[in-house]
Amino acid sequence: MKLLLSALEPSANLHLDPLLKKLPDVQLEGIFDRRFGTPLFESRAFSVMGFVDALKKLPLAQKALTAMIEAAASCDVVVLIDSPAFNIPLAKRLKAAYPHKPILYYILPQVWAWKAKRVAVVEQNSDKQALVLPFEKRWWRAGVYVGHPLLEEIEHFKDRATHEAIYTFMPGSRKGEISRLWPIFKEVAQALEGEKIVVIPPHMSAEEIAHHYGDLSDFTLSRDAHSALARAQFAFVCSGTATLEAALIGTPLVLAYRAKWLDFQIARRFVKLPFVGLGNLIAHFEKRPPLFEEFLQEEANASNLLEALHRSDPDQFLTRSQELRTLLKGRDCDLGALILELAGHQLEGGETIVDRSKIA
Repeated sequence: MKLLLSALEPSANLHLDPLLKKLPDVQLEGIFDRRFGTPLFESRAFSVMGFVDALKKLPLAQKALTAMIEAAASCDVVVLIDSPAFNIPLAKRLKAAYPHKPILYYILPQVWAWKAKRVAVVEQNSDKQALVLPFEKRWWRAGVYVGHPLLEEIEHFKDRATHEAIYTFMPGSRKGEISRLWPIFKEVAQALEGEKIVVIPPHMSAEEIAHHYGDLSDFTLSRDAHSALARAQFAFVCSGTATLEAALIGTPLVLAYRAKWLDFQIARRFVKLPFVGLGNLIAHFEKRPPLFEEFLQEEANASNLLEALHRSDPDQFLTRSQELRTLLKGRDCDLGALILELAGHQLEGGETIVDRSKIA
């Protein structure tokens, strides 16, 4: 089976590992990390922070759209992951060019935050919508909950709270995030006694680490976010997937985020939600109190982050973490099985049979 894959985000590529293990003899074409094969375009080429930076990537996006349409001709199934600004236009063009080509949209646009009209557009231009958050069914009525990928990707969940003085710092994976948060996190670290772990993005070279982080002699360096979180008593985390990783593992955390002023003003105008972190949003839609504190823009300072640490209760947080894990379990369907179904594959007697009538 050959997949046309559009995985622009670092988190989208992290979720590929468990998925690809479920798909026998799969070949990949499209946009993804080079560790999975030879892409048309590497994911990191599309890395942007906010609305302003995205404008600079428009010529590359147009070139990629054209290449993806051409590549789709030889593929059995299209899998779009997250990144609606790119993947929705791609889905429209694919459906126009190949009306019968099966398209799966995985990790859907956050229509519960803004742009609810995208529901109709995505449903018209994709054959299946795979949900990763149970509350999304309120918006995606035809969507299938396939479980959150982190439940499979995280190997070890805490069964007891950590009280040792070990602190993990995750200032983000993009250069802009790191430049804005790392000086604040270093100030926090200077006020703490104990082991201090900084999580470095897997793709970052030694030269890039030296440039973006400076002197790290007081820190333990890790490229394994899950292990670093599992060891920690508390974590200081940039907004993003990492906040849900920490919450599921059972490590108390505080969310910190600083965006460019214009990006923040645009987001504040259009996004009407009480929280930023996914763990808190899940709790919110389940009418439960937030799991962790959040500090944005100027409020994301060393003083506030240290106070959040002192207010934390590792034992109480572990109880909430276990509730969160239970909430995310109970999927409707396995994602790998859903893709095989779309491709017209039926496993009979250990053999894979392809129904070519379903392929454009």
